[in-house]
Amino acid sequence: MPSPLSADRPAPQPPERAAVDVLINRTRRLRGDVDAVRRDAVLVDEDDPQLRWQRALCELAVNQLDSLGAHLGQLKEGLSPETAEQLAAEPEQELSQGTGREPGSLLSRVGSAEWDLLTDEVSWSAELFQIFGRPPQSDPLSLDELPSVLLPEDQPLLTSLVTACLVDGKPIDGEFRILRTDGRIRTLHMMGEPVLDADGCTASMWAVLRDVSELRRSQNVVLRTRDSVRRQQHMARTERRMAVELQEAVLPPWRGSLRLPQQGPGALDVAAHYLPSESTDLIGGDWYDALQLPDGRTLLTVGDLTGHGIPATTAMAMLLGALRGMAVAGIAPGALMGHLNQLLESSVQPALGSAICCRFDPVSATLTWAQAGHPAPLLFRNGAGRPLPPPDGVLLGAASGVAFEQDEVTLLPGDVLVLHTDGLTRRSDRGAGPEETLLSLAPRLAKARSAQECVRIVVEEYGGTERLGDACVLVARIGA
Repeated sequence: MPSPLSADRPAPQPPERAAVDVLINRTRRLRGDVDAVRRDAVLVDEDDPQLRWQRALCELAVNQLDSLGAHLGQLKEGLSPETAEQLAAEPEQELSQGTGREPGSLLSRVGSAEWDLLTDEVSWSAELFQIFGRPPQSDPLSLDELPSVLLPEDQPLLTSLVTACLVDGKPIDGEFRILRTDGRIRTLHMMGEPVLDADGCTASMWAVLRDVSELRRSQNVVLRTRDSVRRQQHMARTERRMAVELQEAVLPPWRGSLRLPQQGPGALDVAAHYLPSESTDLIGGDWYDALQLPDGRTLLTVGDLTGHGIPATTAMAMLLGALRGMAVAGIAPGALMGHLNQLLESSVQPALGSAICCRFDPVSATLTWAQAGHPAPLLFRNGAGRPLPPPDGVLLGAASGVAFEQDEVTLLPGDVLVLHTDGLTRRSDRGAGPEETLLSLAPRLAKARSAQECVRIVVEEYGGTERLGDACVLVARIGA
């Protein structure tokens, strides 16, 4: 029985793959164009600060487009609606917490600087003053003063980068965090190189500093979300494995056809099969069972509980155990359904369930049965099929103190009885149950020589289709 769906609001829809493909292609073309400009900029005069600035911006643009391409690739793979909601909510949460996001173009978050080692002159671009949160009329920071605005734990990194550049001539490429005068912490990416004089000595150092605070924040959001998704997937896999193991431990262990009772005339040839959902990995609370009772009669039952996973399989195990015990004690199907209803009502974990309980007497060939909001058994005889008229019964756990009626039907040798849960319903059935399709199988079931062959026919019909949930089918063939 599928769990009720909330209709409070529509689920967020993933982007169309075609649209994402277009964006990826555009990003690749733009990346190629910028890369061509970057290659031309490598050939320019190193002594021209304006051209060095152009080359540095090209480097940043290529890196940014590479990151964009990677993110679009992840978007094409697709995220769950829950993950999409979380990603969409993160920026709003960050803004509500006052991160101080600054609007503007990429250029407003990139500044340049040059420190002359011979004259101690420092030149900052207007954008760099804005990045550091300093008034334009203030003095730019020297290399000795620059570490003072960094977080203490990042100061050694900057010192190491600057020393390697000035002493060893190595280019600078690193990130650090600054504490601005307004109390905001920003993450800066610094790229720089030494400028050599005619003798090959370091005369000055230039650098491009980029505010990457929002980029790093977005990356952290993606990392946290990815880790969260991985944890959820791991938990889901673990829960599914436990639910499957519990289900396999509770459902009957027999495979193939089963003869009940094992001796005497009028025995039933019984076979059953569990069909997992084609659209979800979640395990539901479906069950089937066939059991020989102490008085020689046979119990046949199928049922379904709302919910999925461990809670559903745990509740199913409890209910099926109680059903078996009461059937062995000789309680008739109608009264048995009433006791199951009381059991679900008193359970700590509320649930609804539907079920059929049948008791077959091989001596009189009489089937006594009761149902609780469940599809009626289908009786196939002489190449035709029909549902049995259902006695009154409501869903288990839906109401208190209700009575469940029971009915009797006489079966003939060669009759085929099909019990199923409503998970057999296919999405293409448009609200109709599976009975019409099952009844259309009557000619094939009439030619079947065993209950196992009948089950195989049903599974072939439904096994490869997209159904609303997992399902069980049980077939009993009356012998001579």
